[in-house]
Amino acid sequence: MNSNVENLPPQVLRLVYKEVSALAADPPEGIKIYPSEEDITELHTAIEGPEGTPYAGGVFRMRLVLGKDFPAAPPRGYFLTKIFHPNVGHKGEICVNVLKRDWKAELGLRHVLLTIKCLLIHPNPESALNEEAGRLLLEDYKEYASRAHLLTEIHAMGGTSGAPQEPADGPQPKKHAGDPNKRVAGASLAANGVGTNNLSNTSSSGTSSSNTNIVAKKKTDKKRALRRL
Repeated sequence: MNSNVENLPPQVLRLVYKEVSALAADPPEGIKIYPSEEDITELHTAIEGPEGTPYAGGVFRMRLVLGKDFPAAPPRGYFLTKIFHPNVGHKGEICVNVLKRDWKAELGLRHVLLTIKCLLIHPNPESALNEEAGRLLLEDYKEYASRAHLLTEIHAMGGTSGAPQEPADGPQPKKHAGDPNKRVAGASLAANGVGTNNLSNTSSSGTSSSNTNIVAKKKTDKKRALRRL
């Protein structure tokens, strides 16, 4: 998503910077703030799942995006962590009144974050973006809670789930080719400090010694034959 820094008046940017700095220094309970030095119009946060809800134990990454009409228009909120919730769409978009008709410029970002956290405690099935979650919340809360907790365990616990694995530092070992038995033998010899050069030298030395013995034996046999004559 494109930055709106250039579209916002300087006085609005100053107010946003001041509020984001205050949030980072004193965040609401259970919410961590990750301001971006490059783009003040996009605020990343992490919300802890409230106790007593199917989201307990999870940490849900979220972002707020300030549009070019902010603060006259509300920010847009998105969950980046997959969550099963009536008011969160399949693409992470959040449906809550404070981000729509109940928005007022003086409310501020702290109020928005607290409202979204409260949404995890009190979902609103009447304005559901996820219709299945909204239906289960009304008709079968046990199944709703089970589904919500399952996705919390899969996507919001552990911190590294779903993250791409970085390659190990340093050069990667080359794949061996050829006879697997030779590979095993080679690895065993290498472990014992015997290299290919040593093997080659040993083999050459053995062959040379064998040839010398054969020549000496032939000379001895020839001398014995001459004595008999």
